[in-house]
Amino acid sequence: MNWPKDIKEAKEIQLSLREDVRIVPLGKKIKYVAGVDAAFFEDKVIATACLYTYPQLIHVSDAYAVTRVSFPYIPGYLSFREGPAIIEAIHKLNIKPDIIIFDGQGIAHPKGLGIASHIGVLLRMPTIGCAKSRLVGDYAEPGIKKGEYSHLKYHGKTIGVVLRTRDNVKPVFVSPGNMIDLQGAIDVVLKCTGRYRIPEPIRCADSLAGKIKSGLC
Repeated sequence: MNWPKDIKEAKEIQLSLREDVRIVPLGKKIKYVAGVDAAFFEDKVIATACLYTYPQLIHVSDAYAVTRVSFPYIPGYLSFREGPAIIEAIHKLNIKPDIIIFDGQGIAHPKGLGIASHIGVLLRMPTIGCAKSRLVGDYAEPGIKKGEYSHLKYHGKTIGVVLRTRDNVKPVFVSPGNMIDLQGAIDVVLKCTGRYRIPEPIRCADSLAGKIKSGLC
């Protein structure tokens, strides 16, 4: 895959790819789910992928990739910094996941193409964005019980939900990435969430990225 080196080219790619995002009901049964995350160390990107059975959430395997940063930090264009390493990590998994949860945004993005949507289109795979914080949009605080949510809206359009994954904890920001609809994304995130606020596959990916980063320090 070709990745841009400057913002002009990145803008053109972003506008083109968002036309290929498909927000539709998930068309297949999920047997394996992966969580992915990325961290930075000096001039390197550390991307991690953790694979689980679904819905049992049995940890199957991990993979990671470390690449050099090839795109500057520009808000709204993080996919171009993280994307190459993330795709490499996903390809290293010993079993191809049926769906991927990203620690980041799906369509809840200023251009409608967060990291989950961007990589989902490139890989032609179902993806979900599950972020710890909001990037764009307005919402009302959801109820305090697990499973309660409020709609995240941007320019009058629903782009995701603010979802309570545990009773009385801070919500997460869930949006479909590609090849899944909003309700499907909510269902998968809730089924992947256990004792903690963050879905287990991306908790694993975040932890793994931290360990690899520590090893590079």
